[in-house]
Amino acid sequence: MKVAQAAESLDKSDSRAAPKPARLPLPMSLPEHAGLLIAGVDEAGRGPLAGAVFAAAVILDPDKPLAGVTDSKKISEQQREDFYHLIIGSSLCYAVATASAEEIDQINILQASLLAMHRAVQQLHKQPEFVYVDGLYCPRWEYASQALVKGDSRLSAIAAASILAKVSRDREMLELDSLYPDYGFAAHKGYPTPLHMQRLKTLGPCAIHRKTFKPVAECLQG
Repeated sequence: MKVAQAAESLDKSDSRAAPKPARLPLPMSLPEHAGLLIAGVDEAGRGPLAGAVFAAAVILDPDKPLAGVTDSKKISEQQREDFYHLIIGSSLCYAVATASAEEIDQINILQASLLAMHRAVQQLHKQPEFVYVDGLYCPRWEYASQALVKGDSRLSAIAAASILAKVSRDREMLELDSLYPDYGFAAHKGYPTPLHMQRLKTLGPCAIHRKTFKPVAECLQG
């Protein structure tokens, strides 16, 4: 899957039915940064043994709150797909970026995740006045920003970013499954499930495996 260098905002409404709200809407920003052009940033794919790590940045429209949006890990695959279309159809702008398996091996998964986040924010066609980043760390960049632990459960902009990153990565792993059908990437998305571990031991690593991750490195060492 090719990730767009910058994703244009869409003003047309989506014909899909809205997911049933699971809770009251999360705030778009914390009070001290209310009124600013706010971006939320999150990643997907730090734990897998294969494939790129994805990051998304989203600037939501304060006039179009997304009821029920939350951490992508807390909702079903179908709910993520439904929210994906709502987010790209109602946000002011969004972008998705990656850091490859090769980059992960070169600079480690934390730095690769931060790199993907930096790329996503840079690709927004509206540049934010403040950025909230899920987790403990912000990338080294020029943006005023704040890291928020469990931010994808606290702020709607981060929750939206978590959904775009997760759906985008899952879609790429489905495409990669057709290139490497023996590994079962469509089922496990690269995570170290029993099926993946069995195929990895039987077949050895393929081109998209992260060579510095312990199970993959052990296979390479024989």
